Amino acid sequence: MPNLYTPALQPGALADLPQPVLSHDGLLLRPWQERDVAAVVAGYADPAIQRWHCRSMDEAEAREWIARWPGRWNAETGAGWAVTADGSVAGQISLRRIDLEEGLAEVSYWVLPSARGRRIAPRALAALAEWSFGTLKLYRLELSHSMLNTASCRVAEVAGFPAEGTQRGAARHADGWHDMHGHARLATD
Repeated sequence: MPNLYTPALQPGALADLPQPVLSHDGLLLRPWQERDVAAVVAGYADPAIQRWHCRSMDEAEAREWIARWPGRWNAETGAGWAVTADGSVAGQISLRRIDLEEGLAEVSYWVLPSARGRRIAPRALAALAEWSFGTLKLYRLELSHSMLNTASCRVAEVAGFPAEGTQRGAARHADGWHDMHGHARLATD
């Protein structure tokens, strides 16, 4: 059944672009590399990251996780960046659940314990939003976090993603179902 509207973005809008390296406010967001395996393992071994992202990885799984990102880019289903500060991986940020037809994507991020307290996540989120709206031409970026994850809520607000509401019991974590707080930013904001 045909839509009665023109898609926001045509197929190829992402895959036809090279994945960029983004520089913003002292951070460099770059595609993941094989040499980042230890940082990915360390990230997913951190209890705080495990609590909110509900996964862990060994070295083989981290290698596979890194190796899948170019395929996600080409399939236009996801895009991931290593967030670096002072030459070291400080965290990750990604576009998940990309829907080019609707012009939207969901954002996910985490920061390694050694880099916390330096506003890495909101700066990375601002850089990704700038590129997503300015170059890719998405219309809407969404993110959600457990209502118990107050740090993620602060990141969203500082990066200009106002709260939109709460979804009851929307995500399962290791300790049970969590209500999720939704935030979004529009290209017109």
